[in-house]
Amino acid sequence: MRRTLRWAGRLLAAAILLSGIAAAAAWALLRASLPQLDGDVAAAALRAPVTVERDTAGSVTVRAADRSDLAWAIGYVHAQERYFEMDLMRRSAAGELAALFGEAAVPLDRQARVHRMRARLAATLDRLPTGHRDALDRYRDGVNAGLRALHARPFPYLLTGTAPAPWRSEDSLLVVAAMFFDLQDAGNARELGLSRLHAALSETAYRFVTASGGGWDAPLAGPPLRWPALPTPAELDLRTLAPADPAAVAPSQETPGSNAFAVSGALAGGPALVANDMHLGLRVPNIWFRARFVYPDPRRAGRDVDVSGVSLPGMPAIVAGSNGRVAWGFTNSYGDFADWVRVSIDAADPDRYRSTDGWAPVATIRETIAVHGGADIALDVRETAWGPLLADDADGTPLALAWAAHRPGAIDLGLLALDTAETVDEAVAIAQSSGIPAQNFVVGDRAGHIAWTIAGRIPRRSGDYDASLPSDWSRPGVGWDGWIEAAQHPLIADPPWQRIWSGNQRMVESPWLDVLGDGGYDLGVRAMRIRDDLAARERFTPQDMLAIQLDDQATLLESWKNALARQLDAMAAGPDRDALRAALADWTGKADVDSVGYRIVRAWREEVVQTVRGGFTAAVRTRFPDFALPRLNQFEHAVSALLLFRPAHLLPPGHASWDALLGDAALRVAARLRAEPGGIAARTWGERNTTRIRHPLSRALPPLLGRWLDMPAQALPGDSHMPRVQGRSFGASERFAVSPGAEQEGYLHMPGGQSGHPLSPFYGAGHADWARGAPTPFLPGPPRHQLRFEPAVR
Repeated sequence: MRRTLRWAGRLLAAAILLSGIAAAAAWALLRASLPQLDGDVAAAALRAPVTVERDTAGSVTVRAADRSDLAWAIGYVHAQERYFEMDLMRRSAAGELAALFGEAAVPLDRQARVHRMRARLAATLDRLPTGHRDALDRYRDGVNAGLRALHARPFPYLLTGTAPAPWRSEDSLLVVAAMFFDLQDAGNARELGLSRLHAALSETAYRFVTASGGGWDAPLAGPPLRWPALPTPAELDLRTLAPADPAAVAPSQETPGSNAFAVSGALAGGPALVANDMHLGLRVPNIWFRARFVYPDPRRAGRDVDVSGVSLPGMPAIVAGSNGRVAWGFTNSYGDFADWVRVSIDAADPDRYRSTDGWAPVATIRETIAVHGGADIALDVRETAWGPLLADDADGTPLALAWAAHRPGAIDLGLLALDTAETVDEAVAIAQSSGIPAQNFVVGDRAGHIAWTIAGRIPRRSGDYDASLPSDWSRPGVGWDGWIEAAQHPLIADPPWQRIWSGNQRMVESPWLDVLGDGGYDLGVRAMRIRDDLAARERFTPQDMLAIQLDDQATLLESWKNALARQLDAMAAGPDRDALRAALADWTGKADVDSVGYRIVRAWREEVVQTVRGGFTAAVRTRFPDFALPRLNQFEHAVSALLLFRPAHLLPPGHASWDALLGDAALRVAARLRAEPGGIAARTWGERNTTRIRHPLSRALPPLLGRWLDMPAQALPGDSHMPRVQGRSFGASERFAVSPGAEQEGYLHMPGGQSGHPLSPFYGAGHADWARGAPTPFLPGPPRHQLRFEPAVR
């Protein structure tokens, strides 16, 4: 026994020693992939010396002798800090994730690969202006140099058992394409749903459900739209239908979006003041990378370009920020930039279709999906002149997708010219002709001017067809005819009210609205709140803009709170009803983390809206049994009209009356919340709105290691339909406000940190300030680290 114990002890000691050695080796390997922050680097690719400075938060200042060397240097920095995240973006757009993650990623690759973005953008390279191509190639070379200079591959590749593939010039265009996928509906699912709705409902009922706006509208120009009248019993009667299965009713979808607003110099003490917070999925590290670019101005001898803001790793550009003369920001425009084309296939030959010039062959392109640890998968993509065949219409007719992202000219590096823009007019012209997903562009200049326009390319539609529904483009003169001219883009400059606001709402009325179409504008209540906040002041500082960005006033839910109070008063007393009434007592009108009342009102509204959605879903399922309502952001107007008039024929099936529907919804909310520990009184909004901002790989690691990579879970105020948009893993990916020429007075903060390396001092840097809503300086602070690049003999 003693001998056995001695051997057991030796084996245990050996195991501990080996574990310690393995842990030390893993730690050393992890440290070997840290970016270089200080010292000298010889670089044969450079024409002149370049310095890269980092402040205490890791914000980077690049000083170069020209824009070409700067592109190389920021590529080097991006690669060392964020290569894995850059890789994910290019692969997600190209449909190449399975090469990293294996079979689990194949469904995602199938969805993306049908768009053939790598092939399309590789062909785009040859059509780019010389300056754009040079910037891409120089950035590519810097990225690959930075990757090679690491002493070990970035740690995510150690976890996946893969090696990083070199960067290509078209990969930067794929990063822009990834933003198309993120900001637009690449599968055009909304219009597929609209087509089924249109096929199943009367015209009046269809328009009632799908109209583009109503009383919550807050356009920059024009009045609110009128919501259509209720359909009559002859046009739609829900009383004859079986109730829809609640579990089968697709939940309403929140709209990814952003805030951007500006005030003229007359209200800001000289230069215009621009604020921007782009709302995206939140992750670690953040999607953006704080940077400042300084290089000689090619337009003005003896003067430097000095542009600061947020860059997008994978691209050699400042996406949003200020160059000392012009400041700008973006929100998603939600115009209609994709159409379904009904394709007539030859009954005698399934590989022919009717085109505008007669019968034409369907092109079949074979794509190969590489799978890490598995066999390659072949995917055949069938394409027409209008786009790939990806779906069927409500009557079974094949549909080809015409999407702006597929078209030549949709993606380029035109935004680089914002570095040297000197006026609002120049910035507007650059934005309108740039190849990016079509965005609301809000801009102000040093002279105090402000403007709004659409940045990015807009398809020119011709022919008389409804762009929200599938159409036949084989008819002469019907379809897309290139892009509209920049001068035809909607533009509002220096409005007499001296304020501009954008919260993904419908911005304009016809005829500009006809040019943009309706791709699912957000309900205007958030933009309305920003508009009203701006109207409440006559003088503005950056701190005033931050207060608007952090506004969590529950404007939309105020009327719902009053309706719930009336409903509870009318209901019979009972434990659940009484608990709900008591919880409403702490209502503050804000999305406070400690508020139980806010959570209850919000949950009741969702329950009522879902029930009403179920009624219309049941009507469509009589023809399409698997139907789910598409994203209908204006549906709030329809619900309000139904609750106001309470028509018996539009009462969702399974309910005795509208009062019974509202009361039952309240009791369902109470039962759900009561079942959790502490009951209804403990169900605060903060419990529901606790952040989960995670590293992409943390879910695959043991919980302790996963939590080490993720940001701390925090209960935060805010919600959708208010300026402070905040969800568990969605919200402001940055917040800034700045006046061009007064950058030292501006602020910029963002979640998730600057570096992608968990041992970096900049991992998670600045996240706490973002969570608190505390302003941090817009410009980088004093340098704490300096990396010097010197040209080497070639």
